[in-house]
Amino acid sequence: MVGDDIAVRTEELSKLYGRREAVVGLDLTVPAGRIFGFLGPNGAGKSTTIGMLCTLLRPTLGDAWVAGAHVVREPGRVRRRIGVVFQEQTLDQDLTVGESMRFQAELYGLPAPAAHAASTALLDLVGLADQAGRVVRALSGGTRRRLEIARALVHGPRVLFLDEPTAGLDPQTRAAIWEHLGLLCREHGITVFLTTHHLEEAEHCDRIAIIDHGELVAQGSPPELKSVIGADLITLHTDDDEQVAESVRRQFGLPTVTGPGGVRLRAPDGAALVPRLCAELTVPVRSVTVAAPTLDDVFLHHTGRTIR
Repeated sequence: MVGDDIAVRTEELSKLYGRREAVVGLDLTVPAGRIFGFLGPNGAGKSTTIGMLCTLLRPTLGDAWVAGAHVVREPGRVRRRIGVVFQEQTLDQDLTVGESMRFQAELYGLPAPAAHAASTALLDLVGLADQAGRVVRALSGGTRRRLEIARALVHGPRVLFLDEPTAGLDPQTRAAIWEHLGLLCREHGITVFLTTHHLEEAEHCDRIAIIDHGELVAQGSPPELKSVIGADLITLHTDDDEQVAESVRRQFGLPTVTGPGGVRLRAPDGAALVPRLCAELTVPVRSVTVAAPTLDDVFLHHTGRTIR
């Protein structure tokens, strides 16, 4: 049994297709009322996991609870307590925005007054209150995505699943959708569980789980995950990169990598080290950049490759 403070929990959750392991021994704990990001490259097992948590796929092994209900023993309860927005759009192109909302409400058996009230409030939440009469096929991709999010919430779910919610959208539209997702958590207490392979998007999440080849490799808040790296990346462009690299190794005891991008090294406080580097190196330094650890660095640290 899972308490009200936990929205999603899995224990050794696995999905096999013959001998192919799509998801292996997944142990997740997702706090309620937070934005949880499931980060990994395409083919890592993200959509398969969503399918099991939404009761669309039956796990091969293990257990999972969503909003307090077991996904295999209580699939009906799970479905009543979740909203789902799939990667591929599922809107009826010939309905208006308002009709799409009412149709979804009818599927969940909401009385007409309740359906109208919920539809009005949710369209206002996602900035579509003035577009209820527009036909879906006339909407932009970003507006359709916002409609799908509103539609998935019409029955008052406790957990909203989003599979690559901003795939194919421009940066401005992505930012708008993230603003709406933040409102859902802060003002309505809804748990958002989303999959993504965009590192910039994962930074918005309260907590992240990184999956690769079907296996969980790390989980925590973005700062917690990046603290494992523990060092800034310093990149130097000089008149003689090879000589500088050797000097840095000899004088500062730091490993370096030299390539077309210059001399690269890591240090716990890069900004503090740069003045010393520039003062003590005998080769002229043309430019210096200091970058804090990124989630791509975290992925590289755990898997040996980048997610891009």
